Amino acid sequence: MKILVTGFDPFGGEKVNPAIEAVKKLPDAIDGNEIIKLEVPTIFYQSAQVVKAKIEQEKPDMVINVGQAGGRSAITPERIAINFQAGSTPDNSGKGPKEGKIETDGADGYFTQLPIKQMVTAIRQVGIPAMVSNSAGTYVCNHLFYEVQYMRVHEFPDLKAGFIHIPFLPNQVKNGRRPSMSLNDMVTGLTAAIKEAIHD
Repeated sequence: MKILVTGFDPFGGEKVNPAIEAVKKLPDAIDGNEIIKLEVPTIFYQSAQVVKAKIEQEKPDMVINVGQAGGRSAITPERIAINFQAGSTPDNSGKGPKEGKIETDGADGYFTQLPIKQMVTAIRQVGIPAMVSNSAGTYVCNHLFYEVQYMRVHEFPDLKAGFIHIPFLPNQVKNGRRPSMSLNDMVTGLTAAIKEAIHD
């Protein structure tokens, strides 16, 4: 099996994004299954174009997108992507999202194909906090999650796909007033989650 795992580049004035930092440190293979790692731009629509090109090139069996969710204290596999984008924060192109539907002919929402409850259990079993999330927000994370699901419906029907949010890194948090997680713990948790998804 071949698994494409993506992580976003830094955005919003941050010098680091834990998503791509954790993805880069994942093993190149998990239980004999190839892990392909890809950095994606935190830019509406362009992020999906980059991922689609990689899907066409590598033909993975599974796509797992990873993103930063500042303020969360646990690794959170996402249940559903919604066909809506909004927000006041510009993406890395300097533009904010055009509020409204992501795809005019798309479903209102798409559920992940990943075994998120079992993934949460697997993450907890290696000592890392985890919980299922029912909202990936309305920024670029949800946008990419939705777009990959839309691609799956229209172009890649055999693909399994999903999204995992991770917390801030400790060096992103001033005075420890917001939750964070070490990079090693993120990598350990993501590895456990991916292993569970592979064997589902």
